[in-house]
Amino acid sequence: MDTYIPEQGDFVWINMNPQLGHEQAGRRPAIILSPVAYNKKVNLALLCPITNQIKGYPFEVIIPIGLGVSGVILSDQVKSFDWKARNTEFIGKASETTTLEVLKKINTLLQIPALVQLNR
Repeated sequence: MDTYIPEQGDFVWINMNPQLGHEQAGRRPAIILSPVAYNKKVNLALLCPITNQIKGYPFEVIIPIGLGVSGVILSDQVKSFDWKARNTEFIGKASETTTLEVLKKINTLLQIPALVQLNR
């Protein structure tokens, strides 16, 4: 049986415990941001958690209906997790538009000079 390897844009279930402060906790959905080549090589993945607690914050990305996940992606809570150790499970695939919107919001937050044009 082949082992699932997360790809950029995948919605997954992952256990985010332990957590501290305002971080998202527990088993919850997330979106994978890092490319499959990285994820496969190091067994880590960059991701953002998803919540149903929509607060209208500027870094929330609304997930369109019908993708197997509901709520908003918290693009200001990028995390790196060992996806194998946390028994990551595939849920579905985000649209390219949704994935790009998350990456644009992260770029806005980090203000990476070479990527500023992405936000225009």
